[in-house]
Amino acid sequence: MTTGTLALAIGIALAGLPLLAAADAVSGDASATDLDAVLVVAHRAERVSSGATNLDLAIKDTPQSISVVSSEQMRQFGADSVNEALKLATGIQVDEWETNRTSYSARGFDILNTQIDGVGLPNGWGIATGATDTFGYEKVEVIRGANGLLTGVGNAAGTINYVRKRPTNERQGSLGVSYGSWGTTRAEVDYSTPFTADGSWAGRVVAAHEDGDSWLRANENTRNHFYGVVDGQIGENGTLTLGYSYQRAKSDGIMWGALAFMNSDGTQREWPTSASTTQDWTYWNTTTHNAFAEYTHRLGADWQLKASYNYRRATGDEKMFYAYLPDPDFDGISIGLDPATGLGLVGYPWGGSDKATTHLGAVTLNGHFQLFGRDQEAMLGVSLARSESNSWERSADFSSPAWGALPAFPYAPDALPEPDWSDSAQYSMLNQHLKRAYGATRIALSDRLKAVVGANYAQYRRDGWSYDLTFDQTTSHTSPYGGLTFDFNEHVLGYVSYSDIYQPQDQVDANDRYLDASKGVNYEAGIKADWLDQRLLTTLAVFKADQDGLATPTGQYNQYGQSIYAPVDVRSKGVELEAVGKLGDNLDLVLGYTALKLDGLNGSDTYSWVPRRTANLLLSGRLPACEALSLGVGGRWQSVISNVESSGYRVRQDSYAVLNAFAAWDFLPNATLQLNANNITGEKYINTLRYSGYYGAPRNYTLSLNWRF
Repeated sequence: MTTGTLALAIGIALAGLPLLAAADAVSGDASATDLDAVLVVAHRAERVSSGATNLDLAIKDTPQSISVVSSEQMRQFGADSVNEALKLATGIQVDEWETNRTSYSARGFDILNTQIDGVGLPNGWGIATGATDTFGYEKVEVIRGANGLLTGVGNAAGTINYVRKRPTNERQGSLGVSYGSWGTTRAEVDYSTPFTADGSWAGRVVAAHEDGDSWLRANENTRNHFYGVVDGQIGENGTLTLGYSYQRAKSDGIMWGALAFMNSDGTQREWPTSASTTQDWTYWNTTTHNAFAEYTHRLGADWQLKASYNYRRATGDEKMFYAYLPDPDFDGISIGLDPATGLGLVGYPWGGSDKATTHLGAVTLNGHFQLFGRDQEAMLGVSLARSESNSWERSADFSSPAWGALPAFPYAPDALPEPDWSDSAQYSMLNQHLKRAYGATRIALSDRLKAVVGANYAQYRRDGWSYDLTFDQTTSHTSPYGGLTFDFNEHVLGYVSYSDIYQPQDQVDANDRYLDASKGVNYEAGIKADWLDQRLLTTLAVFKADQDGLATPTGQYNQYGQSIYAPVDVRSKGVELEAVGKLGDNLDLVLGYTALKLDGLNGSDTYSWVPRRTANLLLSGRLPACEALSLGVGGRWQSVISNVESSGYRVRQDSYAVLNAFAAWDFLPNATLQLNANNITGEKYINTLRYSGYYGAPRNYTLSLNWRF
């Protein structure tokens, strides 16, 4: 199927549906039967997403756009990492601009805030380091639009919420093994069991191991993931959950930065799909520990109090090599690659390590009350978050050939010997503190008209130093949130919402000073409808966001090689459509489309690396004549993107589509053999042009075997 064919097919399908939203996934086993009398079992059996408001609203009743990627979808389409899972979500752009660093965006802006089980972390760049395994998650929720009520600080992009797996009410487990292209092997186990006869205490253990090469030359990756959780009942009204997860990821032959595409005469170069600037002595290893505790206490029939604590410790160790086109204003030499020889790249080796720890505590009170003769809902909460980050660097010997002019590209991965390194020296330390107090309520003004209103007060402080820059800053802000929903009938709901934008920023200006917080407003209106006996949910949403003072790269660098940013006022507006659910007993659908317009410093060319049109499709089901056989196809399409390299020339990637498919055979009632084929048309494309980019994976396959017990 060609790019144009896929775009046309998705466009026709979208034209036939007034689309968007997602069906909320159910965590654990919903068939508790006689165990439902036990409080903790009922709590396990169903989890309603807190969505964009921290209230227990169904996705249809939430006045904001929400998509959900379920564990079943991740399993079907082989999404073993967070990057792969988010590519399945409507309106999310996954920019893998290096082999080990990725940025996520929605509606033209970076997603800077993430949550785990609805608990947010302190402010950060929004850059994901390494590939996080998804096997410990029941689902991934994406709330698009401003998120100040959720996290206290936020922009117009949205929030990603990772929902952990929890113990199930009955004993169950699974084992899986797989083998794929580039010698990639994977093994995983998931086991859950009650500890007591009445099911009041239970535990679950999840583990995965993956390793293999890559389509990129000299790139190898290994990942080990473990997650364990126990929950149970304390007294008659309390439930306690304790959990811990660990991941160790090792990557060799990594890229810091990526490919240069422009010749000195302004023509764009094309490389082999496997092209990489790496040297075989490079690596990036990361280790992450997460621990959490939750206690929920029922206060009568209508209210509950929840207290939670989350701890995260992440460390990294890396030796990297940056190959780049020099800026003539900085280096005083010519720019661009020589079109005849491939010469022109300059090398920069660097080594370092880092450590970050985060503590977050939250207490929330939520429940129902009577007002105007109707049932109403409210939520109040406070949270405290603290994180500390430290970074060290090792300098490479300046006599090493890894510095300065490089051989003609593409060069061999052993073209340059590893340099000698100095001892580690600390170059930065950052402390962050976030205090929040927040509340929201949903008021039924009539049987059909309901209002959701809330406010969040946040005080954010950071102090520390980086090279010659020292800082100690405190800022605070109150963010209001408001929304209205109206039930036109039992199947169709309309909504409008307003949310405040306030985002402290981590980028520095030409004087090495942090930029002021970005501020603005976000508006959204839409229609959500259910079809086919509530099996299919569609949404049509229009949005507009004004974001002032947003940190935008200038293309210049300070004396430490760090990017210089400038505050820019950016306007985003557009439309999103999505349909999620079942078209029949045996056919599941996710269909989405986003059309976006961005205006700022460069007019309509602002953030030209962001595609203005994207579409996604997941279609899967079982054959009625042979229910043991299930098939599926998934795809993503995006419009043209471009950006200006340091050479001063603009590199371009035309619109393209990537199609994936799977076929699964239940050859036994509890055993499945599955074949996944990715990029089945063999599309060649640059995966992003955000900062840098490289080619996405060519056609590849994975064969897996899963046994359930």
